[in-house]
Amino acid sequence: MFNDTLIEWIGYLASILITISMFMKEIFKLRFINLMGCILFVIYGLIIGAYPVAIANAIIVFINLYYLYKLFREMNTKNNI
Repeated sequence: MFNDTLIEWIGYLASILITISMFMKEIFKLRFINLMGCILFVIYGLIIGAYPVAIANAIIVFINLYYLYKLFREMNTKNNI
């Protein structure tokens, strides 16, 4: 269904994004870039049948979404004051 090279590149891109996210000083950027990497790892894990990889990263996706939501709420609260 998928070209093996494309599958590998999805995994590489996911790894690169997660690594880059660890260098971010701003928490919003860290969470957002990490979210993108984790989404790619979920896709990658499902494609190659590595369900533990997909499940672990899916959990991290929801954690990142939760904290991004909290950050947005805090930003809106500060802007409304």
